[in-house]
Amino acid sequence: MTAEPTDAGSMTDLLRAHVLDGTLAPGSRLVELHLADQYAVSRAAVRAAIGELAKEGLVDRQANRGATVRRVALDEAIQITEVRNLVECFIAARAAVMATAEEREELSSIIGQMRDVVQRDELASYSALNAVLHRRLREISRHAIAADLIGNLRNRAAHHEFRLAVIPGRAAASLPQHAAIVDAVVAGDAGRAEQAMRAHLDSVVEVLRRWAEVDR
Repeated sequence: MTAEPTDAGSMTDLLRAHVLDGTLAPGSRLVELHLADQYAVSRAAVRAAIGELAKEGLVDRQANRGATVRRVALDEAIQITEVRNLVECFIAARAAVMATAEEREELSSIIGQMRDVVQRDELASYSALNAVLHRRLREISRHAIAADLIGNLRNRAAHHEFRLAVIPGRAAASLPQHAAIVDAVVAGDAGRAEQAMRAHLDSVVEVLRRWAEVDR
């Protein structure tokens, strides 16, 4: 961690990024004094950042025990994805209506990049592009409330999202699902975009349920 935040807002962004990319793994302790020294910021800035991430569901805070990066159980990840399914279907349909010609080209380009990294078996890169694609669909939908809801839900289950993306064979299986979403958006077909997103997230829930059965 080399970035040097200068205020509580940037400290929040930095801590959030490190939780989502796995630098701070689930269960990691967040010690105010240590983080303040590490980033050369005040403890107040660290405390504010931890408080904000707790509101987002990324951090657990307990009296007399401090803060830790939150562990999200599989059952909770399933529920998160089920709710995502409801809202992301709306986002996909809206993106099909709202996307500009340039944005449609951009989405097609992202799918092209995803195909390239799947061929090279670069799973971490595929996971990153997956996140970019879903983020751009949220932005293209131009619906701030839905986008905020989905962004928060995806962040809470980010650990499982990454774990899912790096399963051998999973990227190759999900690539056609993402391509179907983009094809529908590019075609301006809201109904088909909604159906393609639902099929994709249904498949995510199916995998998470299989994991949950194994863990029981």
